Amino acid sequence: MLLIRPIQQSDYPALMQIAAESGAGFTSLPVNEQKLKQKIAHSEHSFAVETDKPGNQGYLFVLEDTESGEILGTSGIEASVGLSTPLYHFHQSTVVHHSNELNVFNPVEVLTMCNDYTGVSEICTLFLREPFRNGLNGRFLSKVRFLFMAEQPKRFAKLVIAEMRGVADDNALPPFWQWLQTYFFSIDFPTADHMIGVGNKGFIADLMPRHPIYVSLLPASAQQVIGEVHENTKPALKLLENEGFIHRGYVDLFDAGPTVEAQLKQIKSVRQSHRVKVAIEPDAAIRKGANQLAVCNCETLNFRATFTDDCRFDSELNALLISPAAADALKVADGDFVRYLNLDKGAK
Repeated sequence: MLLIRPIQQSDYPALMQIAAESGAGFTSLPVNEQKLKQKIAHSEHSFAVETDKPGNQGYLFVLEDTESGEILGTSGIEASVGLSTPLYHFHQSTVVHHSNELNVFNPVEVLTMCNDYTGVSEICTLFLREPFRNGLNGRFLSKVRFLFMAEQPKRFAKLVIAEMRGVADDNALPPFWQWLQTYFFSIDFPTADHMIGVGNKGFIADLMPRHPIYVSLLPASAQQVIGEVHENTKPALKLLENEGFIHRGYVDLFDAGPTVEAQLKQIKSVRQSHRVKVAIEPDAAIRKGANQLAVCNCETLNFRATFTDDCRFDSELNALLISPAAADALKVADGDFVRYLNLDKGAK
C-alpha cells in the first residue's frame, strides 16, 4: 500500500537522495545536510503546533511504500511565504510608448521585480522519483496537499501559489539566467541556485537590476523561455491548471518559470473533496468502487492518506465503506471522519 504521511527525522537519507535526484533548479531541496535536517525539523514542528492562522509553518509529506518502507517522493506546503526572507518575482506587464504627433503606438513588454506574493500560501517541493512515475502516483502526491488544506483551511492563506521550474538547456542551465550572469551577477547558476536553496537571498536585492527590464532588449534565447516550464514540469503544471490555477504574469527571477495561483476555496480538489464518516467492512462486503479514491484522516500531527478502490461511498449509510487494511493505514476507527477525493481523470 502507498501511504502519504508527515516527514520525520528517520526519512533524512531518503530526502537527501531525492534532493540529489531532483537536480539543479529545484531550490526547495538543496543538497545540504544542515538545511535538509532543518527542513525536516521545521516540518515536524509545524505539524505539531496548534494554530488558527497561517504563519511560518512548512509542511513536508513523503510518499511511502508500506511493504518495502521505501520513500518514493515528497511534496510540501508553505503556510505563508516571504515573511522571514523576501520572496522575489518578476512581473511581466505592458507599457505603451505613444506619440500622437508621430502617429506611433508601441506596446512593450517589461519585467519588474516585486514582492507581490508576500503572505500567500505555496504548494512546493513536489518530486516523484523516476522509477515510480506511473499510474496515479504523481496525481496522488500532488492532490494530497489539497485534501490537507481543505481539512485545515485556517492554517493557510486565501491565495495559493505554485512556482514552476523554468526551461533549462542540455547542461541544466536556464537560458534566461545567462544574460543575468553576464551583466549583473558574475557567478554561475549552480552557485546562485545553491545560495537560494540554503536561504542566502541577500545577494538578489544587492545585485538584481532595480529598474523595469524591457523584454525586447533581452537575447532571443531569454525572451523565448519567459513563462515557459521545464519539460519534466509540464505534467505538474497540467495538473495544477486542471485544478484552476492560472498564470498572471509572475515569473521566477532566474529561470523565468511561471508562478501560478488560485484561491484556496476555488481549487477543484478542495471543492470536490468530501468529509464523511467511515464504516469499516470486510473486503468482500465492500464491492470495489468504480474509481480510485484518495482518502485521508482528519488529523494534523498524525495525518495519513492513501488511495485505493477498496472503498466506496454508501449513500444510505452516508458513510465511506473502507477495508480493515485501509482503516489501519489511515489510523481510523469505525465512525471516525475522513476526507476523500476521486483521483481518476475527468472526475466530476
